[in-house]
Amino acid sequence: MMIIQSVKMAFKSIWASKMRSFLTMLGIIIGVMSVITLVAIGQGAAKKVTDQVQRLGSNLLTVNILGRGSSTVIDYAQAEQLAEIEGVSRVSPVITQNATVKYGTESEDVNVTGTTRDFLDVQHYELAAGRFIGQVDLDFRHKVAVLGSDTAETLFGGDRAVGAYLTINGNRFKVVGVLAPKGESTAGSSDEIVIVPITTGERVFRAAGVRTIYLTVENEKEAEAVSGRLENHLAKIFRGDTNSFRVFSQQELLETVSSVSDTLTLALGGIAAISLVVGGIGIMNIMLVSVSERTREIGVRKAIGAKKRNILLQFLVESVVLSGLGGLIGIGAGIGVANAVSRTMSIDVAFSPDLLLLAFGFSMAIGVVFGLFPANKAANLNPIEALRFE
Repeated sequence: MMIIQSVKMAFKSIWASKMRSFLTMLGIIIGVMSVITLVAIGQGAAKKVTDQVQRLGSNLLTVNILGRGSSTVIDYAQAEQLAEIEGVSRVSPVITQNATVKYGTESEDVNVTGTTRDFLDVQHYELAAGRFIGQVDLDFRHKVAVLGSDTAETLFGGDRAVGAYLTINGNRFKVVGVLAPKGESTAGSSDEIVIVPITTGERVFRAAGVRTIYLTVENEKEAEAVSGRLENHLAKIFRGDTNSFRVFSQQELLETVSSVSDTLTLALGGIAAISLVVGGIGIMNIMLVSVSERTREIGVRKAIGAKKRNILLQFLVESVVLSGLGGLIGIGAGIGVANAVSRTMSIDVAFSPDLLLLAFGFSMAIGVVFGLFPANKAANLNPIEALRFE
């Protein structure tokens, strides 16, 4: 009952000085709003990257060839041999080059990828029309191309792309397929792409050798073991020089993203939490003023029997109510601001219930910590001196 009565008195005191109370809460409101907004944006960005990585599948391994000396690549045949390693299900070596693609009067600078027939499954693409690269295209170096959805739309508009001919750096290619939209990836748009047979790409771009190889494992639980076998195999190719290549798994990438996200969230939350501390100082300041203004009231209450703990509780509850209300308003403002930023700047945001509860709990804790000194000062007032106070 004592706490309920103290809460009622706190709301009555706050309502009696609405503007002063709002200005007192402003520091807490801004602090909580900053924490919610910044962390939501940080978590949203991390979630977007994580979703993009997970869409590629947790059974994907990526081999990057760094080389040693003048040997900075492995040849196409060596890359294909990686499929013989135990646990590997598919292998898709790729070569990439930026090129100008033209059709009629339309042209676009786009990433041209030379690869094999397994690329479709390894990278989780789907066909919207036509077919994908076949083994016969690789064997005979056919000049055929498969277009990403954005590239097909840019070059052909509403016209049918399959069966048409375009030029890549002046070389004539026949379009045999169009990919279904896939969206963004960690490397940019997955739909602005032109895919050609890797053997054709090596000849057209005069760039023999492979630097990047994508592989899928039969069992994602064995990805680490397969990664070890790959490293052993590549070490033999490069005569024990393990600095000549890198093998990455999706799980390692997810762990890196998670680590960076946690660090970023902690840093942003720490910066924004400074505003909460400043807000707490504002609450302590106004509570000290309140104690001075209500000194005679405290004296009267003590004279009629109020105990030290009653006075302490009254002012402490008022401080906590101020900070708690500021926290609730800050949470609402933070959600609103984060959503507004998301719509305006096309940035993903993610709200965690734990974050909202932590922000509110921290604002309440600020009220307790910074309200304790004024409350204790009020509780320790001498009733006779308090009654004499003018």
